[in-house]
Amino acid sequence: MSEIYRTDVVVIGAGMAGLVAANRAAQLGLKALVLEQSEADRYLCNSRFTGGTLHVAMSDIMLEPSDLARNIEKSTQGFVSPEWVQLFASEGRKVVRWLQDEGARFLKASAMAYQSWVLAPPGRIRPGLDWEGRAGDVLLRNLEANLNKRGAEILRGARAQDLIVENGACVGLRAVRAGQQLEVRAKAVVIADGGFQGDPELVGEFITRHPDRLKQRGAGTGMGDGLRMARAVGASLVGTDRFYGHVLSIDALHNDQLWPYPYLDALVTSGIVVDAKGERFADEGAGGVYVANMISQLDDPLSAWVIYDQAIWDGPGKNGLIPANPHLPKVGGTVHQASDIAGLARACGLSESALSRSVASYNDALANSAAQALTPARSARKATPQPIRSAPFYAAPLCAGITYTMGGIAIDVHARAVDEKGAPVSGLYVAGAAAGGLEGGPAVGYVGGLVKCGLTGLRAAEHVAASLNKP
Repeated sequence: MSEIYRTDVVVIGAGMAGLVAANRAAQLGLKALVLEQSEADRYLCNSRFTGGTLHVAMSDIMLEPSDLARNIEKSTQGFVSPEWVQLFASEGRKVVRWLQDEGARFLKASAMAYQSWVLAPPGRIRPGLDWEGRAGDVLLRNLEANLNKRGAEILRGARAQDLIVENGACVGLRAVRAGQQLEVRAKAVVIADGGFQGDPELVGEFITRHPDRLKQRGAGTGMGDGLRMARAVGASLVGTDRFYGHVLSIDALHNDQLWPYPYLDALVTSGIVVDAKGERFADEGAGGVYVANMISQLDDPLSAWVIYDQAIWDGPGKNGLIPANPHLPKVGGTVHQASDIAGLARACGLSESALSRSVASYNDALANSAAQALTPARSARKATPQPIRSAPFYAAPLCAGITYTMGGIAIDVHARAVDEKGAPVSGLYVAGAAAGGLEGGPAVGYVGGLVKCGLTGLRAAEHVAASLNKP
C-alpha cells in the first residue's frame, strides 16, 4: 500500500527553481513539500554547479526594462512571447532582491556588465569543475535551511513517476522512494526537475541522433521525468530542439580539467568552424551556444574543428575569466599547429584543398565586407570575425557541451502548464529548465538560466497562493 502525503503544493526537484517555488509558497502560508530524486545531503544538480551570474540576455539585470526587452528580442529574434519578454525585463530584478532577502550575497565579478550580479563566493579562476562552498552550492544550502525554518521539507530519494489528474485538474503525483510507492495529494504540482539533458532517449528524440557524442557540461541529473509526465496528461511542448551549452575541446570527454571550463567560444566566434570535410557549416558569429547546437546536429558531432591563427590566439583566445589561452593546452587539450593551412589540414586529417578553400573564401569575404554572402552567412552578432592570416595556424578538435535543455513544457505567464490550445492544465505549474518557450528557438537565444529559475519559481508559487485565496 502506498504511503500518502497531503500538502498544498508539491515541487518536483530541489534545484534553484524548486527551492525558490517552495520557499515562496511557504512564505505565503502554503504547506510545501519538495521531492528530490537524489539521497545525498548535497545532491548534485545544475544549480549546485552554477557560476552564479544573474543576467538577462547577457545584460545587467538592473538595466531599464525597455533596454532589457530590446536585448531579449534581439537575442531570441522574436521566439519568446511579448508577455514573457516584458516579465523578464521588468521582474528580473525582483529575483535578485528576493534572493538577497533570503540571505544571498552578490558581487561584481568582472568589468563586463552582465557579471554585475554574481552569487558570492564566486568560483575560483581555474579549469575544471569547482562548486563546493561556491556560488550555487551556498545558495542551495541557504534556501534549504530557510525552507526548513518555514516548516517545509525536502523528501530525498523520491523520484516522481506520474501525475494524478481528477476531473481535469492535477491533484498530486505518485513517486517511488527506496523501492516503495508513495502518493502525494496536493492542490498544485510544480515541475522543476531541471530539463531532460541527462536522458539519452529524450536527447536523441529532440536534439541529436548521437546523444552519446555530446559532453554533459552540467550535473546530467535532469532526466526529463517532468516532461514525460506533463506530456502524458496533455501538456504541450515547445522549443525542445535547443539547449544551452558551450563549445568544448573534444578531450573534455575524458579529461575533467576541460569542462565546464575552459570553453572555446571566443575562438569559434573569431575564427571558423569546419566539419570532417573541412567546410564551414554554421554562422560562427551567432555565438558559442548557437554553434554548440549546430555541432550536435552534424552526422558525427565529434567531427568539428575550430580553425584560427596566431592573432586570434593572442587576442580573443585570452578573453574570459578562464580563457582557452593558456588553459586549453595547459591542461591537456589537443591543439594542432602548422606554418600553413595545408600543413594544418594534414595534421588534422582534413582535406587540404577543402580547408584551404574554406579559409581563403572566409578571408576574401572579410576583406571585401561580404561576410553575409558566405555559405553559410557569417554575422557579427556575438563577436567581430577576424581573418586567418597570421602564421602559425591552429586547429582544435571540438565537441558540444550540453548544460541544460532550453525547451520543454509550454507555460503561460503564471508558469502554468498549457495544452495544445494554450489552455492551462489546472493545478500544474512548471519552473526553471523544465519550462519551454522562454529562450532558444531558431536563433538559440540565451536569456539566462538563473533568472528563468527564479522568475518562474516565484510566479508559480504566487499564482498557487492567489488561487487558494492566500495573501
